Amino acid sequence: MITRASLLALALATLAQPAFAADAAPTGPASSPATPATVDAWLAKADKAYFDQTVIAGRNEWIAETYITDDTESLAADTNAAMSALQVELATQAAGYAKVPGLSPEVQRKLVMIRTGITSPVPADPALGAEFARLQARIQGLYGKGKGTLKGQPINGSDIEAAMGTSRNPDETREMWISWHDAVGKPMKADYVRMVEIANQGARELGFADVGAQWRSNYDMDPDAFATLTDKIWGEVKPLYLQLHCYTRAKLNAKYGDAVQGKSGPIRGDLLGNMWGQSWGNIYDVVAPAGAGDLGYDIGDLLTAKGYDPVKMVKAGEGFYSSLGFAPLPATFWERAQITKPRDREVVCHASAWDIDNKSDLRIKMCTKVNSDDFVTIHHELGHNYYQRAYSNQPSRWYMEGANDGFHEAIGDTMALSITPEYLVQIGLLDRAKVPGPDKDTGLLLRQALNQVAFLPFGLLVDRWRWSVFSGKVKPEGYEAAWNDLRRQYQGIVPPVERGADAFDPGAKFHVPAVVPYTRYFLAGVLKFQFYEAACKQAGWTGPLHRCSFYGNKAVGQKLDAMLSMGASKPWPDALEAFTGSRQISGASLVRYFAPLQKWLETQNKGRTCGW
Repeated sequence: MITRASLLALALATLAQPAFAADAAPTGPASSPATPATVDAWLAKADKAYFDQTVIAGRNEWIAETYITDDTESLAADTNAAMSALQVELATQAAGYAKVPGLSPEVQRKLVMIRTGITSPVPADPALGAEFARLQARIQGLYGKGKGTLKGQPINGSDIEAAMGTSRNPDETREMWISWHDAVGKPMKADYVRMVEIANQGARELGFADVGAQWRSNYDMDPDAFATLTDKIWGEVKPLYLQLHCYTRAKLNAKYGDAVQGKSGPIRGDLLGNMWGQSWGNIYDVVAPAGAGDLGYDIGDLLTAKGYDPVKMVKAGEGFYSSLGFAPLPATFWERAQITKPRDREVVCHASAWDIDNKSDLRIKMCTKVNSDDFVTIHHELGHNYYQRAYSNQPSRWYMEGANDGFHEAIGDTMALSITPEYLVQIGLLDRAKVPGPDKDTGLLLRQALNQVAFLPFGLLVDRWRWSVFSGKVKPEGYEAAWNDLRRQYQGIVPPVERGADAFDPGAKFHVPAVVPYTRYFLAGVLKFQFYEAACKQAGWTGPLHRCSFYGNKAVGQKLDAMLSMGASKPWPDALEAFTGSRQISGASLVRYFAPLQKWLETQNKGRTCGW
C-alpha cells in the first residue's frame, strides 16, 4: 500500500479561514470571465498550495498512525476535514475552469486529475466535512486498535494475521476469523453508512453520480470503458483461478474431511492461511504435491538461519534496488522509518510507504516479523519509495503519482516476483547446491499462484462491492449479504459461520475504513507480470520465466527509471509503452508465466467437478 498525505494539512487554517485562502490562488471561475491564461495562473498557485499542504499533512499523519491516542485521533479528524475541504474547493474550481474554451490538452487533463483525485469527496458544507472526518478517524482507530482472540486470549491485528498463517486447527482459525470480524468490522457499520451518504453528496457536487463513478473516472479513459477493461482482464485469468481453486479445495478436503471442507462447492475462508482468503501461500504445506512440492527451503527459515533481523531484511530490499543502479535510501530513512512495532504504544501496523516532503524524506511503516511474507512486503513497499523519489522532479505535485494507481502497486510487486531461487543465491541466502531443479517447477509455480493468482478475484470484488454501495444498488441492510455474495461469486469462498445483517465484514479489511480504492491492486496483479516479463526480456533471460532474476542488471534499471520518472505526467498507456512496448494492460503475461502450472492443475483435477 502507498500512503499519501491526507490527514493533517490545514489544522490551524481551517479554524480561521477557508481551506484555499484568497492569497493562495485567484478567485473561482464565477468571479470574472476566465481565459486560458487565467487557468494557467490558477493552476500554478493551486499546485504550490497543494504541494505545501501535503508536506505538512505527511508529517502529522505519520504521528497519527504511529502514535494512536484519543488526542491524535481528534487532531486527525479536524485536519482531515481541512484537507478534504481544500481538495473539494480545488476540484470545484477545476470543474468550472474546465469549461473555459481554448485550453491545451495538458491543462484539460490536469483539471480532470484534480477533480477525480479525491477518494473521499465531501460536500462544500464545512459541518459535513468535519463530520465525515470524525467518522473516518473513529473507524480507522477501531481498526488500528482492533483485537481478536486465540484460545480465548486477546491477540492484536499483526499477531492474528501471523497466527492465521500458521495454525492448522480449524477451530482456532474459526475463532480468530469470527472474533476479528466481529470486534473490528461490526462496530463501525453505522459510521460507514453515514460516511457513504456524506461522500456521495460530495461526489454529486463535483458532477459525478456517486463516489464509485468518480473513482472509475481517474484512469485517462471513460469510466464505463475502465469497468469493461477490468472485466476483460478477469476473463483472461479466470480459467487459471478456477483450476487453482478446484485443486486447493480437494487438498483441504483431504486434510480436514467433509465436516470441515466439502469436496464440492465454495471453500471455507478461514482455512486458507489468511484472514481474508486473499492469498493462500501460507497453506502451501497443506496443498503441496508429493515430491515436486518440497522445495527444500523456506525463506523465513533461511532468514532466521542467516541471522536476519527486521532491519537487515530492509537492507536486503534496498540492496535489490541498488543493484539496478538506484541510489541508496537516504540516511533519514533509517532514522525515521517504523520497521518494527513499538512496545510502548498502539500504531497502525498495516504496511505502507511514505514520501513526507515530496522529495527525499522516504519512509516505510511496518511491524516487521522475520518471515517470508514480510520479506516480500519490504520489497513491495520500497518499490513505492523508489517510485516516489523517481518522479519527485516533476514540475507539478499532481504529476508526482504513479501513471495510474495500479502502477504504484505493481512496481514493488515486480521486484517481489524476482525473489526466485536464483535471487536468493545471489544475495547469499540460499546455497546454490540447494536450488531446486526443474522437477520442482510445479512446486515453485504453485507457491507463486497461491499468492498471485488467488489474490485476483479479491482484488476485483472489494471495489465491486463499494461501487454497488455507493450507487445505492446495495442498501445498508444488505451490505453483509452483498459482500458474501461477491466473495462467493468471484472467489468461491464463504465465511466459517453464517453472518447476520448486523455484521460488517468489509470493515475488517483495512482499505475499507481507510477509504483506499482497491482496484489498483487488481491492476497491479496483472501489471507486475507485464513489467516482469519485459524486464526479463531486457535482461536477456532465456530460462523459464518464473525462474528469472534481473537482480544486478543496470540496463533494466535505467529503462525502469525512465518510466518511473514520468510519474503521472502522461497518460498511463504512454508509461506502459515506455517500459513494455505495449499500450494495453493484459493478463497474457500472467497466463504465460503460469502456463505449465495450469496444464498440471488440469491433469490433477480430472474427474473433479470444478467451480462452486
